[in-house]
Parts: sequence; C-alpha cells; structure tokens
Amino acid sequence: MEVRLVQLLASFIGVSSDYALARLELTYRHPKIKAPPLIERLSDASEETLRFEWHAVEAELEAAVAYVKQIETHRSSPIRKDPAFGWLERSTRQLDQYVRAVRWVLTVTEHEEDHHG
Repeated sequence: MEVRLVQLLASFIGVSSDYALARLELTYRHPKIKAPPLIERLSDASEETLRFEWHAVEAELEAAVAYVKQIETHRSSPIRKDPAFGWLERSTRQLDQYVRAVRWVLTVTEHEEDHHG
C-alpha cells in the first residue's frame, strides 16, 4: 500500500476521533436538536480497511457535510455560535479534505497501474 495513503488514512482516523467528540459535545449541549450523523471510525490504515470500509465512510461523511451546511444556512440558529458546533464544523471540513485526498491518491494510483500493467 502506498505510503501517502497510509498517512492520509492515519490522519483521517485521528480527525474522526475529534469529530466523534465534537458530535457528542454538541448533542449533549443541544439535546433537542437532531444529533449529527455518525462517522464510523476506520479500524486501521490498511488496504483491506480501505477496500471494505471506505465507501461507507464516504457516505457517512457526505451526511455530516450536509448536516453542517443545514445548520450554517439557518443564520438565526444559536447552535451556529456554539464552540462545539465550530469544532464539529472544523473536523467535518478536515475529514472532507482527507476523503478528497484519499480519492485523488486512489485515482492516481489506479491510473498509474493501468499504464504500467
């Protein structure tokens, strides 16, 4: 497995812990709102994990991004000013960047493999 991919997955796992904590804090502080979506933590930074867990993680992240955008569009929402939401928003943005980077590395790697046989 490519070193770049292992590093990206390890970083993704670290930030997903931040997301989980931010999600818990926001849910605790605002029990009446719908909780942010779960993003399952990857079990490890391996090729097998990437193959079997990555698509589900991408879908979960998509739901989290949509959740954050929904709150951001409600300008009058007091949740937007809550530091826990800021933490959730930042960790969601970071996770999204890692997902895009992983997808890019996968695409480049597959393209290189196609050309080199």
